[in-house]
Amino acid sequence: MDISIPKERRDSEYRVALTPAAVQQLVSRGHRVFVERDAGEGSGFTNQDYLDAGATVVYSSEEVYRRGELIVKVARPVQQELDVLYEGQIIMAFMHLASAHPNKVQTLLDRKVTVIALETIEEEDGYLPVLHPISKMAGRLAPHIASRLLQNDAGGKGILLGGVTGVAPAEVVIIGTGTVGTEAAVAFANTGASVLALDINPRALERVEQRTRQRVVTLSATAHNIRKVLRFADVLLLAVYKPGYRAPIIVRREMLKTMRPRSVLIDFSIDQGGAAETSRPTSHSSPTYVVDGVIHYCVPNITGVVGRTATHAISNALLPFVCAIANEGLEQALQTHPALARGVNIRDGQVVHPALQELFRPTRAH
Repeated sequence: MDISIPKERRDSEYRVALTPAAVQQLVSRGHRVFVERDAGEGSGFTNQDYLDAGATVVYSSEEVYRRGELIVKVARPVQQELDVLYEGQIIMAFMHLASAHPNKVQTLLDRKVTVIALETIEEEDGYLPVLHPISKMAGRLAPHIASRLLQNDAGGKGILLGGVTGVAPAEVVIIGTGTVGTEAAVAFANTGASVLALDINPRALERVEQRTRQRVVTLSATAHNIRKVLRFADVLLLAVYKPGYRAPIIVRREMLKTMRPRSVLIDFSIDQGGAAETSRPTSHSSPTYVVDGVIHYCVPNITGVVGRTATHAISNALLPFVCAIANEGLEQALQTHPALARGVNIRDGQVVHPALQELFRPTRAH
């Protein structure tokens, strides 16, 4: 199979989908791999590294897309990339179509490509094998982001997360204790911050208590409790996720107004539309804005700036599924790998993922 790896084009996106080592495995199985020039630069991989692995380096976005039967990338394609897709092509990426502009979804439908969203590849037990390592990284980055935004020179309150002897630490509230929320809870607790974690799932809260050795206070995510904790939170982290679905709005504008001035809201659900009414996507080059005195950080590709680590994590998780498609063909791979089949969002001009069918039914019927 001919497999293409484009260079990522979004702001501050330093990741690449597959490492040279992964490419070498594909080439050794008889597949041809085309890598766009400098695709691995942000992750520390040179064009020569990919050439040594057996890939062919191509010199334009259009060429890399035209050559590949299977396109493997990190982020959803931008419009100029969507315009060169062709019927029958397969594209694998973190697509997050629930928050995509309908016109972009329509382009994918019109092109009759097969879209496999990495974030919806899901095992029978709910485990998300490709998203999981990226979610762990995002959660572990949370204290780094929060500590910077709490500094005076970033507009924050001037609070040290862990405090100091005789001075109280920062109050951190986490809503949603999946992978991101749990990893963030552990990481914040390790800084010495005072951490509260809220979720609607008691078992998820028990896991947080176990992971943090009960250094984190847990609460049921009722409307009453959410309103109560917002009043004293120095850092509010939203990490609500259900595969393929748009994130629910947990924090309304009137609730935001009860937060203290110069508090920090980090919306890790922004790639699925955001969990605060006031959330809108930002970028690493301009990551924050202020609403009602609250600093908002809403960067969708949070791990894009730790390109080396993130690329290794993505490549390790993604390679088995790429190999399955390349070695077996799409039809057989979807039959023998149910988790991969659950990742299919669009096929033959139709939205097929249950989470998206209602959302895009009007568009699909156009």
